[in-house]
Amino acid sequence: MLVTLKEILKIAEEKKIAVGAFNTPNLESLMAILDAAEELQLPVIIQAAQCHEVFVPVSVIGPVMIARAKEASVPVCVHLDHGETLEYVQKVLDIGFTGVMFDGSTLPYEENVASVKKAVEMASKTGASVEAELGSMGRRESGAGDDGAGAGDDTKIYTDPVQAKEFVKETGIDALACSFGTTHGIYLTKPRLDFSVVEQVRKETEGIPVVMHGGSGVSSEDFRKAVAAGVRKINYFTYMDKAAGTALAEYVSGVEDGMPVFFTEAACRAVAAMKENIKEAMKVFANID
Repeated sequence: MLVTLKEILKIAEEKKIAVGAFNTPNLESLMAILDAAEELQLPVIIQAAQCHEVFVPVSVIGPVMIARAKEASVPVCVHLDHGETLEYVQKVLDIGFTGVMFDGSTLPYEENVASVKKAVEMASKTGASVEAELGSMGRRESGAGDDGAGAGDDTKIYTDPVQAKEFVKETGIDALACSFGTTHGIYLTKPRLDFSVVEQVRKETEGIPVVMHGGSGVSSEDFRKAVAAGVRKINYFTYMDKAAGTALAEYVSGVEDGMPVFFTEAACRAVAAMKENIKEAMKVFANID
């Protein structure tokens, strides 16, 4: 069932849970995500990130995402993750995406506001919802910095709740990605999360759904605290991708010398590993024991 970001976040708010948002840089990840969601009968967000265009063009994977979402037995939002240009935002809206994120977090405040307002105007023509970001998590969505650079928090800019109030009012967005201590990619040190930022943003904005980026690697306890504080969408990709890689490595290492390695077998094992990893994450986000 294809729904908008606003609609799926309304479900999350009513249930006081967070909806998992998972990236789909290939067909295998898409299959794993939707299989997990349908097995658990939980709403889900499938995302195409602009930085993943090098893995699979959105013109190829996007229509497949839309078709699979329509066929699903659970609510599914097809969303753009970290749209870097308004041209790319328009591209996915033309494909039929029901949610878009314009990431202007590295821009000066006024430029971020102006660009997001344009994204909201564009999305309104198709009925799609808009997510934007205020603050900075240091590393970008691609996980740049995993080599050790940027391991600290010195480049992070936590979201200012008072500024968030004005940002939401000026732009008319449906969800706000906040910086409260998370980082994209693999965690090099234990994250120190400030849940009061989420609570204050929710208070100042009269309850806007807060989005948590950099979710992979966060403890189950901290995920539950984030949801309790008001997080309603959690982005998760790195560790599901890592689970697939581990499954592939185990398969290849187990093949006897001289015997062939089959891609189809490897892909099936990757899907199964991602599905289990995704299911565990979704259970935590939905407070399911």
